[in-house]
Amino acid sequence: MKSISFIIPSRSNLPYLQQAYNSIRKHLGYVHEVVMLDDSSDDNTWDWMQEIKEKDNNCIIFRNETGDRVGHTILYDKGVELCSNEIFSIFHADMVATPNYVTNMIKHLERGKVVSSTRIEPPLHPPGPEKIIQNFGLGTDEFEDYKFQLFVEEQEKINKDKTTQGIFAPWMMYKEDFEAIGGHDPLFAPMELEDSDIFNRFHLKGYELIQSRDSYCYHMTCRGSRFKDGLEIEKEIPLPDGTIWYKPKDSQEYLELRQNKFREWWRKWGTNVLHDDLMMPKIGKKYDIGFVIKNCNNQILYNLEPWCSSIYVDNDFSEYLEKEKSQTLYDLNERVFSINAEKQNDIIIRFDANELNQERVDFITKLSDILADSGEVGDMEYDIFEISIKKLDTYEDTNINVEKDLETYLEK
Repeated sequence: MKSISFIIPSRSNLPYLQQAYNSIRKHLGYVHEVVMLDDSSDDNTWDWMQEIKEKDNNCIIFRNETGDRVGHTILYDKGVELCSNEIFSIFHADMVATPNYVTNMIKHLERGKVVSSTRIEPPLHPPGPEKIIQNFGLGTDEFEDYKFQLFVEEQEKINKDKTTQGIFAPWMMYKEDFEAIGGHDPLFAPMELEDSDIFNRFHLKGYELIQSRDSYCYHMTCRGSRFKDGLEIEKEIPLPDGTIWYKPKDSQEYLELRQNKFREWWRKWGTNVLHDDLMMPKIGKKYDIGFVIKNCNNQILYNLEPWCSSIYVDNDFSEYLEKEKSQTLYDLNERVFSINAEKQNDIIIRFDANELNQERVDFITKLSDILADSGEVGDMEYDIFEISIKKLDTYEDTNINVEKDLETYLEK
């Protein structure tokens, strides 16, 4: 069997990282390389990594020395850069490996393919057909590894050699294919939506996205990010099958990042995040749209600017630019203009902000689908909107490749 590299970033999440590393060595031995990356942790993560490195010759360690969180969006790519093997697997620090994790993924892997394992999770996220909800412990101190491995053995027999189309972590691919599109987009650093973005780009590149239904890991879910403050159960939600979804309270850091990264997503893709039930990306069309808005204000500007390529307004937007520029990698001076500026977008949509309501805002956020279904070149009116379409070229393919210098994010 080929040796692969496990890429595992972590931030102040030592008990889970130890469990992930130990599960790889316990169930898979030392044939596979483990690359662990410490994101300026404030616990003993780096000390422990150095101790492991002294004993494990097939281990690479790296520390972000900036003191600030750069996130797994950056550190996954640093891990891929450092790894020695031509095949790697993205692996979360709160995951547990199984004896056939690699074997039952790599048998499906070729160049031009990305293969996912099947997650087994406690009921902390809603169920879905791409995973198995089965509780073998909510934390490292209560994880029932023996029962989990017995369950996996049965599932491997039931689902032997089965695959479906779709992708979610953990996943495996050739390093060369990953590097061909530039890896993760730092637009989504330190975290949140970086996975959906790269999955879209894999799909647009033409890579086949496969989930192995007889490769398994246990995933304790978001312990270094969304639920990093502990499992405070916010709601208990009964599901149709009679089970309970225990919804934990999200960390404040996660909530703030999520809002910001959705705004970056809308700027980049022009649609919401879309996928089918098995997590296969569904990619909307990206058009060059300009909004021309009378009676605008900064709140309207905040709400609508991410949904277009250019926005032309009649209010003083200097305060918005100053406040928002630290929240995005986009140059807002190339997106926000005076209403009198020259307009060169393929599609121009004019309206009065005083006439907006929630239904009309919803129309704006669905423009990509509406144009794809029924857009025609020419001038027309719909409700309060004056629409001028010069052409219906689409630009989503321009999102495939990313260029970045990793070291700029890792310099002190």
